[in-house]
Amino acid sequence: MAKKWIGIGSILVMLSVMIGAFGAHMLEPIIGEDKISVYETGVQYHMIHALGIILIGIIMKVFGEAKLLVWSARLLFIGIILFSGSLYALSISGLGPLGAITPLGGVCFIAGWICLATTAFKKE
Repeated sequence: MAKKWIGIGSILVMLSVMIGAFGAHMLEPIIGEDKISVYETGVQYHMIHALGIILIGIIMKVFGEAKLLVWSARLLFIGIILFSGSLYALSISGLGPLGAITPLGGVCFIAGWICLATTAFKKE
């Protein structure tokens, strides 16, 4: 399972770079500065949490695959889809209701980091 999360995290980092480059080089002239800032926020959180997934995979290799570690990786993954995905869609489409999805992704990010911290502080 650890290798799977390291692989998934690596693919997500690659996608973050590609999505960021697409926004900077192709999308900005089309959607403008205001919306590109929303898009860039999505890219930033995408990258940070993809690196977090890789970190969780490495931690699993070292300390074992505790249930909370698995949930931590899952929640960061879901958070990337909901948070970053909604910001990408919002900035490109301009559909305001998509912004209602973003906080759900933020909650997933927070819950994922709480799962990781809980694992770290658990008594052995």
